[in-house]
Amino acid sequence: MTHTPDERDPRVAAARGRYWKKNLTIMAVLLLIWAAAGLGAGVLFADTLNAFYLGGYPLGFWFAQQGSIFTFVVLIFIYAVLLNRLDKQHHADLEEAQS
Repeated sequence: MTHTPDERDPRVAAARGRYWKKNLTIMAVLLLIWAAAGLGAGVLFADTLNAFYLGGYPLGFWFAQQGSIFTFVVLIFIYAVLLNRLDKQHHADLEEAQS
C-alpha cells in the first residue's frame, strides 16, 4: 500500500514545488520547439526551405502541412520520457522527505 505524504510537511511542499517548476519548464521548452517548427519552418522560412524538396514537395510546404504534426508527435514522446524520469526523481524526493 502506498503511503500518502503529509502535505503540511515543508519538505514535501518543496519537493512538489520543484516538480511543478521542472514540469512547466519542460512544457514551455517543448512548446517553443513546436512553435518554431510550425511557424518558423512552415511560414517564416518557407521561401528559403522551398529551395529543397522532400518527397517531391517543396520543404517549406512539407513543414507547413506535415512537419509540424510529426514534430508534435515526436515531442509528445519526448515529453513522456522526460516526465517518467521526473516522476521517478519526484518519488525519490518524497521518499527522502518521509524519512
